[in-house]
Amino acid sequence: MNFHGKDIKIFSANSNLPVAKQIASRLGLPLGNSEVKTFSDGEISVSINESVRGSDVFVIQSTSNPVNNNLMELLIMIDAFKRASAGRINAVIPYFGYARQDRKAKARDPISAKLVADLISAAGADRVLTMDLHAAQIQGFFNIPVDHLLGVPILAPHFAQKFKGCKENLVVVSPDLGSVTRARNFAARVDAPLAIVDKRRAKANVSEVMNIIGSVEGKTVILVDDMVDTAGTLCNAARAIIEIGGATEVYACATHGVLSGPAIERIDASPIKELVLLDTIQLTEAQKSPKIVQLPVAPVFSEAIERIYEAKPVSTIFS
Repeated sequence: MNFHGKDIKIFSANSNLPVAKQIASRLGLPLGNSEVKTFSDGEISVSINESVRGSDVFVIQSTSNPVNNNLMELLIMIDAFKRASAGRINAVIPYFGYARQDRKAKARDPISAKLVADLISAAGADRVLTMDLHAAQIQGFFNIPVDHLLGVPILAPHFAQKFKGCKENLVVVSPDLGSVTRARNFAARVDAPLAIVDKRRAKANVSEVMNIIGSVEGKTVILVDDMVDTAGTLCNAARAIIEIGGATEVYACATHGVLSGPAIERIDASPIKELVLLDTIQLTEAQKSPKIVQLPVAPVFSEAIERIYEAKPVSTIFS
């Protein structure tokens, strides 16, 4: 791989080391020599054990659970690189935590996604590279460039290959109104019609399915979402599609597998035959299930990093 100008260095904190190693490997580079530790009182210590002066630094860190620890690791690493005179500091955040707090849903609510964007900028990041923000307009919360990658172009080919000989029996379903654009993009890529589950959320992490817009009777359904947190929305939608809509089988996919609380129990007990996730978040042993398949994001992120370093457009990756 030929680079121009200053050298490029890939570093990682602790949230998703396997993906960081895969990205570095695909770029033909070693993972940077650094250490991120936690003192007994909970404070985070970062040591950068090699020179980064004048280098293009890419620090890879998903701000997933434990969200606040992982966010602080990222901020402190960025600060360390800034004080070590790195040329450009690029925050590579496969999963951007706090993205769901992107607006005031009621009086006196914070907009935490904007606060996190300000923190990353204030720490010294020159650019952010991320994937499938919960709301695309979060890019506007930053005063630095944001390259926003999409999960659908990675997920869609998996299902296009899986249902290669029976596309005429396929329907793509959005589990709520907020995911319609994503599901429509997915449906176009697998050449299938679109349906929508209309639901009303009673309170946080609790959803009530109302009806299905579109026909799924006798069809194989693919539910498409950006993330699976407690899996309530996804599993309720899957049940409604079978019980109300009359679908024969249900598959599901999402970019981010947050999988908190009762998510695994709900998925295992649901009619979902397979849930395909990307590895933007490293799953623990407790979060693994025979129904869950993970696809790698390293190929896309490594290509995006190469393009950013060489000042080439990133948008052409999925064109």
